[in-house]
Amino acid sequence: MNPLPPKPTRTDARTNRARILAVAGEALAASADVSMTSIAKQAGVGVGTLYRHFPTREALIVELYHQEIQKVIDLAHTLAASLPPLEALRRWFDEVARYGQLKYGVAEVIHAATNGGLDDQNYEPFLGAIAVLLDAGAAEGSLKGGTDPEDVLLQLSVLWRIPPGADSRKRSARILDLVVDGLRVRP
Repeated sequence: MNPLPPKPTRTDARTNRARILAVAGEALAASADVSMTSIAKQAGVGVGTLYRHFPTREALIVELYHQEIQKVIDLAHTLAASLPPLEALRRWFDEVARYGQLKYGVAEVIHAATNGGLDDQNYEPFLGAIAVLLDAGAAEGSLKGGTDPEDVLLQLSVLWRIPPGADSRKRSARILDLVVDGLRVRP
């Protein structure tokens, strides 16, 4: 006997899930201590609805992480295809910094859920995104060739250690200026 195919997700359930993720992203970027109840209220759903989609706080954080990191990965390819390499790299780094604000307060949850990064399905694609940008810059002559994307990732990892606040964007920009400056070819 063949099992029944899974029921398709209702439109309102998909809408609720998307709204929860959007609200959670903003709320967690503002404060890692935001409660699930507060997220549900801001999303305009009941707490039960939130827990049906995300049975634990960790499940919500991990799903948000996967969603946000995929956007960042995809953006690298878009920017590399549409901008000069140095500008593409810098714009992508700015987006990584924005993402770092989300990750700031929840890094420990993500670290635990991905076995310290060893089981992170996004690791290789993220390195690939860095490589796309580095390779374009090296081919064009504005960036040093042979730079290891993993070395660049280690430099970028400082971004998710910057606490949110009034000065966080300026600090991120100064750090990214240093990183980009180190990657440039010098005449």
